[in-house]
Amino acid sequence: MTDSRERINERLAKASRVWLFLDYDGTLADLAPTPAHVLPHSEVIDLVSNLAHHPRIRLAVVSGRRMQDLEKLLPVPGIFLAGTYGVEIRTPEGETQHREDFDSLRLILQELKRSWHKLLVGRPRFFLEDKGWAIALHARHVPDQEATAVLSQAEALAARTTSSGPFCVLGGDKFLEIAPLQADKGRSVEYLLERYAWPGALPVYLGDDDKDEAAFVVIQRLGGLALVVGSRRQDTDADGSLESPKAAREWLAGLPTRMASQDCESVVRSRGSGPWRA
Repeated sequence: MTDSRERINERLAKASRVWLFLDYDGTLADLAPTPAHVLPHSEVIDLVSNLAHHPRIRLAVVSGRRMQDLEKLLPVPGIFLAGTYGVEIRTPEGETQHREDFDSLRLILQELKRSWHKLLVGRPRFFLEDKGWAIALHARHVPDQEATAVLSQAEALAARTTSSGPFCVLGGDKFLEIAPLQADKGRSVEYLLERYAWPGALPVYLGDDDKDEAAFVVIQRLGGLALVVGSRRQDTDADGSLESPKAAREWLAGLPTRMASQDCESVVRSRGSGPWRA
């Protein structure tokens, strides 16, 4: 961590506007048992709605989930949604943007999906997720040795199948995903900040895993703040941390009071608030 709690609150107290970027799973809401669980969280919806209506906050949710899942989880007008790490984007006006050509990529992913299905026969604890734009293997509930062996085989199959297309490999803890090159949270945040510039706004990003680190780099390069959520992350360059999604929601609920205000007393009071971890 590079900044103290006081330093972060001082920077927010000087911000007249905040361009806020949020991950969903593990940041706004606790991790679901599997990605197939698409159950809206009323507290999250209320929080995002309140932030979206604030005149000095612009909000984007940037998630590895596909867009159709995000729209179910966050039926909130007036926000940016970036699904599959930003390959598909929905603007506050409802415009949908695709940053890759779906049809050409999908043919290759379908072939890889068939190969992975064969690999997983007799292995019910693995979860194969089809996001449309990407496919992923989850092995959270699989013993370490088996998970390592199967994911290694799956990656080798992917290397052969996707060699002719613009794909990248996204790893993680007992996780493997094959996605388009634009499936990168750093590139997606950079794209949104450039295309929808908001002069004078402080960029702030909250995320919980290694996919968010690329966005942290972009946010910090542009003079913003990056906050990591969860107590598991030690290898992070984030400016500060929040111990859990619950703590992140509490911090976000108080964000407007931490921003620049004509009322100096309220700014001073806000500097000591927030569920931070040292």
